Amino acid sequence: MTTATISLSEQRTVLNQVSWQTFINLLTDLGDNRAVRLYYDHGVLEIMTPLGEHENNNRFIDDLVRAIADELNLNLKKMGSLTLKRENLLKGAEPDSCYYLENEPLVRHKQNIDLESDPPPDLVLEIDITSSSLDKRPIYAAFGVGELWRYDGRQLEVFILDKTIESYQKSTQSLHFPWLPLEIIPQYIRQSLIDGETATLKDFRTWVRQLMA
Repeated sequence: MTTATISLSEQRTVLNQVSWQTFINLLTDLGDNRAVRLYYDHGVLEIMTPLGEHENNNRFIDDLVRAIADELNLNLKKMGSLTLKRENLLKGAEPDSCYYLENEPLVRHKQNIDLESDPPPDLVLEIDITSSSLDKRPIYAAFGVGELWRYDGRQLEVFILDKTIESYQKSTQSLHFPWLPLEIIPQYIRQSLIDGETATLKDFRTWVRQLMA
């Protein structure tokens, strides 16, 4: 088993030749009340501990998505860093945030999701301030997540799933919010560091209202 550790805005440890059962045992031993997030793909395990910049960006983007849903009167189910796993694929992931939109009616009554029988989230958010050595896109593509957002502290990238090849294609617009300029998310994050989050969220809600009027 080999190990590599990267430390900056996230602390990442990557282990190779990890069995599926070891991954499941780690999930069980660590429990639900923890900071670390686990990603697993065919024997490669990444253990990520988010630090301040990572979590602040995650929480604020999550607030922006909620604000969009409120202003557009969308039924949105937020599942946070929900553990997503499928043994038959030998893949698992715990995104920074994930959301049900079109599939929300199918899981509305559920507080636990099982990908063996439930649909995957429609939108997943990953914060990657430091480059990860484990590419998360094949994991989410195999699960069938339709849209992936990746924020690196400077820009927001959007990837849309091409189901015919089970691979993501980079896009200039969101599948679920095609009217949303991608640069607006980093812009409001920067504004929140100057004006404060509450004031910035109010400004963002006003902007959405005016744009959709």
